[in-house]
Amino acid sequence: MELIEELEIAPCSSSQYLRPFRLHYRQNGTKKFWDFMRTHDSVSILIFNITRQCFILVKQFRPAVYMCELEQHNPQIFQDKDMNGCCYPRDLLPATVGVTYELCAGIVDNPELSLEQTACNEILEECGYNVPVANLKKISSYRSGVGVTGSKQTLFYAEVMDSMKTDIGGGKPEEGELIEVVEIPLEDAFNFSFDENLPKTMGVVFGFMWFQNNIAPLLQKK
Repeated sequence: MELIEELEIAPCSSSQYLRPFRLHYRQNGTKKFWDFMRTHDSVSILIFNITRQCFILVKQFRPAVYMCELEQHNPQIFQDKDMNGCCYPRDLLPATVGVTYELCAGIVDNPELSLEQTACNEILEECGYNVPVANLKKISSYRSGVGVTGSKQTLFYAEVMDSMKTDIGGGKPEEGELIEVVEIPLEDAFNFSFDENLPKTMGVVFGFMWFQNNIAPLLQKK
């Protein structure tokens, strides 16, 4: 996961995941425009292993995060880049700066599957747990990337046991996924959430806080 080599930045003329557009409009009499991207909606799942009282997260290399860090150290990367050609960054940073902790998640790209079915498939593929649809609890839906994509993400909660582990997880290598499954003990969750040395998505922080308010009190009663 942490061996990143031969970086090449190239123009993106087409993508199965992102479509760039420019919207022209008039707001309160003033002409405006806004550049945005259309992309898939998604699901994410806060997974809690009740057998060992820990959260199940995934850890993976994110090129966009890596390039943000690289640009901070080399501002000229995008400033000097000819958008019609390629460039090959030098003075690379360790790949670890682009590795983030995240909730299990995936895009919604199969109209034949419900959001719940999509979520269960992602849990099995990424984390290796076979979770029935009935075990999912919807937490909320919200808009993400409102300035760029505006896509909708639906967050679920799932409790798993060690006996439900049927695969090693790790994602689909044929789709370029390289995912590490990570366990965060319940007692460490608060400190983990606000440790800025451990890069993570906002979904992790929100999910852990939701758990503390809605699930943790029930565990204490048990």
